Amino acid sequence: MQPFELPDFYVPYPARLNPHLQQARAHSTAWAREMGMLDDSRDPGTPDIWDEAALDAMDYALLCAYTHPDCDGPELDLVTDWYVWVFYFDDHFLEVFKKPQDQPGARAYLDRLPAFMSLDPPEPRNAVERGLADLWARTVPARSVAWRCRFAESTDALLRESLWELSNISTGRVPNPVEYVQMRRKVGGAPWSADLVEHAAGVEVPARLAGTRPLRVLKDAFSDGVHLRNDIFSYQRETESEGEINNCVLVVEHFLGVAPQRAADTVNDLLTSRLRQFENTALTELPPLYEEHALTPAERAAVTGYVKGLQDWQSGGHEWHLRSSRYMNEKSLGTSASRIPGLLKSARISRPHVPFQKVGPTPLPEFDMPYEARVNPHRERARRNVIAWCGAMGMFGPLPRHPVPLWTADKLAGFDFAVCAASLDPDSVPEALDLATQWLAWGTFGDDYFPAVFNRDRDMAGAKLFRARIPGFMPLDCGPTPVPENPFETGLADLWHRTASPMTGRGRRQFRAAIEHMVESWLWELHNHLQSRIPDPVDYLEMRRHTFGSELTMALTRIGLSHDIPDEVFTTRTLHEIDASAMDYACLMNDVFSYQKEIEYEGELHNGVLAVQHFLDCGRDEAVPIVNDLMASRRRQFEHLATVELPALAADLGLDDAARAALDTYVGELRDWMAGIFKWHCETHRYDEREPAGKPARPLGTSASRLFTTATG
Repeated sequence: MQPFELPDFYVPYPARLNPHLQQARAHSTAWAREMGMLDDSRDPGTPDIWDEAALDAMDYALLCAYTHPDCDGPELDLVTDWYVWVFYFDDHFLEVFKKPQDQPGARAYLDRLPAFMSLDPPEPRNAVERGLADLWARTVPARSVAWRCRFAESTDALLRESLWELSNISTGRVPNPVEYVQMRRKVGGAPWSADLVEHAAGVEVPARLAGTRPLRVLKDAFSDGVHLRNDIFSYQRETESEGEINNCVLVVEHFLGVAPQRAADTVNDLLTSRLRQFENTALTELPPLYEEHALTPAERAAVTGYVKGLQDWQSGGHEWHLRSSRYMNEKSLGTSASRIPGLLKSARISRPHVPFQKVGPTPLPEFDMPYEARVNPHRERARRNVIAWCGAMGMFGPLPRHPVPLWTADKLAGFDFAVCAASLDPDSVPEALDLATQWLAWGTFGDDYFPAVFNRDRDMAGAKLFRARIPGFMPLDCGPTPVPENPFETGLADLWHRTASPMTGRGRRQFRAAIEHMVESWLWELHNHLQSRIPDPVDYLEMRRHTFGSELTMALTRIGLSHDIPDEVFTTRTLHEIDASAMDYACLMNDVFSYQKEIEYEGELHNGVLAVQHFLDCGRDEAVPIVNDLMASRRRQFEHLATVELPALAADLGLDDAARAALDTYVGELRDWMAGIFKWHCETHRYDEREPAGKPARPLGTSASRLFTTATG
């Protein structure tokens, strides 16, 4: 019995079949035997993984013929061999390491594999190593150095992050939805598939574009679509036969407390949302990117070919899941027969939002906040000084393109950023607390000023010019700055010199990048407002960390500890997830407190409660507890990472006592950060749920202060 009926999938493009399928089938079987993957050729001591009949039934050549319908025969053979290898790795890792829960053995096994991504590999010991060495030699010579680096990174991620899955199985820990989607991208291998799309299509994304938001989102949305679809089809096999707990249907089932059918339908809705995000990015963000980076016709054709290849993969991958013996697909129809219901259902994801709805006061939940906020004894001084500083920067007067002042001294006093800064940085000296409080005020002023001008006027060109001027006020040599045109620029020039002067060159670069990311994220918000589009929930959370200014805070905190903590520590999954889980807790808390202000008075589209309402098609009172549960799950993940995974990471990296102590300090500062943000929300008047006095005929401003996060630590 199937645990649920397959939902109506959104498959906007028809699947097509490569004419070289039969050749690839014969070639891949012979190659698997040559590498030692089949019973009659396996290495001594290797467990029974596959025989030829099992390989034929799974039909990876059919997968590749559907996902790469236009490549020639030799290219299809190569791509098929890669997929035979990656699925063999997955099944071999399951039998040898996951089922026995052998983490030390798994780590040693995975540590050897990067050596085989080389044109001069060591002697292989097993079929996985042998296959990787062979494939690498056949694949990379024709590719650029930039592509090789991307492909090596994505290959290493899908191998190494298997340890995360194994750790969850060993401890019986079901991940939360945000953690799962982010980690599934790495361990699931779809970014690796996206890199192979470039190879199969004979194109390369220009290196200068690979790190831009549109290309990142295309790759991430593609990856999420591939993985969420696979989780729906593989749920029965993984939960009933493999003891797997890393499956999104199971994650949603556990998080929402619903039956498998409801969970599968919800995962399918998320799959649809991610595919719609892919389409929106391709249609609305790529054309301006082409112009801004002055792409040549050949470069535009390469990016377009890459996007088409990703679309082919989605449709072809779906068709293969309907046919492969590996998955639950009884009673299923082919893609052509099933497309129409999914297309009709997808319309709900894109329905327009009516702004300025009267929602009334928000019933606050019982927040999960176990940390005690401490208070800096110099708070009163910072409270006085920030009002004087904002006045000196011109924030209380008429503004360019906005003659009515946004702020007054009384309004700023009610915001009381010193409450937040004094708990975010409870141990700092008076001067540092002044600086932290002023950063909060500066970030919040910008978050009010930007939409009051550019959202109001629907002025993307002006907004991009505003963004382009920002680096000029953050010279890496702390030299002169341009003449400021508004209080935001005046304040930035002042704060930059006072903050960056004592920093190292590396610290200044990190700090400046964090500020640039925050201001650039406001363009994303404007882009959605121009479309009247509530963002996809995954895109929302990932961008919210930037609009919230969290990255800036993390950069400042790291800089203070950089002498004791090696740079590579901050590139690890553990530190990245520690940061992200704390950010998400604070971002979502702000969304709950600011809901009425943003939705009823500002016409805001960027709010986590609203995103949940839109995605789950529910009311505010149903959405708030879900957001609160997500906050709590992210905070619990933070503690799991800090108390379980971080000590293990320190041991693996051989960190000395000073580095371990600095990491403990860093984690403690993040606990202060979360506690301070909670305290500020409870005391500030910024979110009073009543219509502001003197409200203009057309509400101005946008999301509430996202930048109590710009404190120095």
